[in-house]
Amino acid sequence: MICDLDLMAQQAQTLYQLDGVGRLLAVNEDEVPAPPRLFVGRTTAGNLWHTRYDLPASLVAEIDALLATEPPATNLQAPLHCEAALRDLLNKQAPITGEWSGPAWWCPEGIAGKPHVVAVQLTDNRLLQANFPGWARDFAVSQPCGAVVVDGAAVAVCCSARVSAVAAEAGVNTAEAYRGRGYAAAAVAAWAAAVRASGRLPLYSTSWDNVASQGVARTLGLRLYGADRSFT
Repeated sequence: MICDLDLMAQQAQTLYQLDGVGRLLAVNEDEVPAPPRLFVGRTTAGNLWHTRYDLPASLVAEIDALLATEPPATNLQAPLHCEAALRDLLNKQAPITGEWSGPAWWCPEGIAGKPHVVAVQLTDNRLLQANFPGWARDFAVSQPCGAVVVDGAAVAVCCSARVSAVAAEAGVNTAEAYRGRGYAAAAVAAWAAAVRASGRLPLYSTSWDNVASQGVARTLGLRLYGADRSFT
């Protein structure tokens, strides 16, 4: 079985474009947005981190020295032991303008939603137009995609928000009128099966304050492997 630290490394490769020495070049999306200045992946087996390509070498060396002493996580939701010192370093270079923190899971084989909910791999973006026009527009670069379809329209969808050679990261949404019925979990299960068929690992992450998304992970029995933290 793949270890948690390897899964975190694959998540980083999927979330971001990295250069040859592992520096963050861009967010792995079509528009290639600028990445955060620092990404930290935490697991109970150890930590990994990536700094942005344009940070001064002296700052990178100080960040590396701090994070090299960070112990493996025992509470993934707790702040990093060296977080205050990291903030000081980053703020001295430029004020921190954005942060992200949340848990990360991978989808084991054979996961399924509620027995009465049917989800399919979506091959026609017209089914997304009514409730998810953004996904419909990005359909070609968001494959594979799983969905629950009601009356000729997708009402819950899970598409590939970011894709690499090794993994795909889930992006999930449910139309407001159809929430609370187990549709999101069914869509994720269909998506995960299609991702596995493509030879990639299906990964699922969210923020710590997104309780609904964490509920989908629990419903499906996804395996928690770590948490990621980033500072812009």
